[in-house]
Amino acid sequence: MTSDVPYNPLEKANLGASVADALLSRVALPLADLQPFNGAGIYALYYTGSFDAYEKLSKINRLQGPKVPIYVGKAIPEGGRKGGGVSLPSELGNKPTKALFKRLSEHAESIKSTALSIDDFVCRYLVVDDIWIPLGESLLIARFCPLWNLLLDGFGNHDPGKGRYNGLTPKWDVLHPGRAWAAKCQPRQETAKQIAQEAKAWLAQAPALMQSRYTVQESEAQYRVTPLNQTD
Repeated sequence: MTSDVPYNPLEKANLGASVADALLSRVALPLADLQPFNGAGIYALYYTGSFDAYEKLSKINRLQGPKVPIYVGKAIPEGGRKGGGVSLPSELGNKPTKALFKRLSEHAESIKSTALSIDDFVCRYLVVDDIWIPLGESLLIARFCPLWNLLLDGFGNHDPGKGRYNGLTPKWDVLHPGRAWAAKCQPRQETAKQIAQEAKAWLAQAPALMQSRYTVQESEAQYRVTPLNQTD
């Protein structure tokens, strides 16, 4: 005899899932055309361009609209604690923040510095009470296994500053050169071609889909993304 565990909407995981789902319900906007707004929160970036190594992912997003993010991130208020910690309202003074807009703008500048086209990126963002920001981001990463989060490190990195360039050039910057600070880091053994092949192999196994709640079916050059618990 088995018994189902009662669903508790107030459990931390379920509350975090509701935040993630709220983000995914938002309208996707061109990353290049964002207007300033207040707030901190979470976001997802989607790629629709023709970069060969990303074709499997970008084709889904072109044919169906943005379904599979290439990167997921968060922006916490200034003064907020990193990682799993949060900032209490008394610590932040309830001051307005543009942390989320600033973070997305930084990403746009990173992309513009490379041969990638900013016009091939759209984003979803959600302003969130800061207590839920880390959990919402973690659940989105677990759900989609975004390529730039888990395989190609470095997209979200900042300039480490003078005297701190002893680390290796991030994989992302080897594949997409252009950021001036990354060129000051130590060279990697892997070439851009090798990293591109690695990315292509990663997407061929579709961890961004198979390890999430989505599967991809390819038929007559058409992609379809459907929940695993649904059938035609």
